[in-house]
Amino acid sequence: MSFAGAFRSALRGKGGQRAAGAAAAAGLSTAMAGTAAVAFTSDDVVHPEALPWEHLGLFSSYDCGALRRGFQVYRQVCATCHSLERIHYRELVGVTHTTEELVEMASEVDFVDGPNDEGEMFERPGKLTDPLPSPYQNDEAGRAANGGALPPDLSLMVKARHAGQDYLFHLLTGYCDPPAGKPMMPGLYYNPYFPGGAIAMPPPLNDGGVEYEDGTPATISQQAKDVIEFLNWAAEPEADERKKEAAKYMVVLAFTALMTGYYKRFKWSPYKTRAISYVKP
Repeated sequence: MSFAGAFRSALRGKGGQRAAGAAAAAGLSTAMAGTAAVAFTSDDVVHPEALPWEHLGLFSSYDCGALRRGFQVYRQVCATCHSLERIHYRELVGVTHTTEELVEMASEVDFVDGPNDEGEMFERPGKLTDPLPSPYQNDEAGRAANGGALPPDLSLMVKARHAGQDYLFHLLTGYCDPPAGKPMMPGLYYNPYFPGGAIAMPPPLNDGGVEYEDGTPATISQQAKDVIEFLNWAAEPEADERKKEAAKYMVVLAFTALMTGYYKRFKWSPYKTRAISYVKP
């Protein structure tokens, strides 16, 4: 079974039971509201189960194919509402695309620059040194376009949430109909993995919502897996280099420990093996 298929089967096997359990817990907490002094918003949240992310292993690295597909999902789906302001085009060179592809991609976007010699701002085609464009000019425009809710920046989203990769995967794939007795306000969608169960973001992924260049089937779980691995890279682009450096340090440390032990035994062996005899005068 494929990696994404394992994710989907895990969701099908336990997601419904957990969602039902969460709904039952919510109903019970409502019934006991008269005696409870404090109500926690996490009482009716389904906690995501751990998933086998391959790139998190000590000797594993990011899958460049998945990063390219994830960046495609971000550009075609997520970028309509969410920014990625900490990532620049130049940082994607050799990770998701070639230099020529990114130069062409950046030139398709107009950036405001300046002032020029006349003191006026002007628009110019994008360059590799520019950050990925934001969908809104400012936070106020983002709130106005989304009913008062500002879509968060995704640069550090994997690090900003508990069990980041697992939470985001279940959030993206966990939309379902609300259980009986769970009223939903207009404009909100039920997701048992979101605190409170009501989220303003509509289901962003659909089967076949993007067309992968490498022919990978664009199922919901595959798109979620790819974009989350890309967001993981965006939050920790140095992860692979850090693992390689750690491997070098461990080799040097092991060699140093062995040489230190050998030197200690060599230096102290005359004293530990000598015999002292006492002769009566």
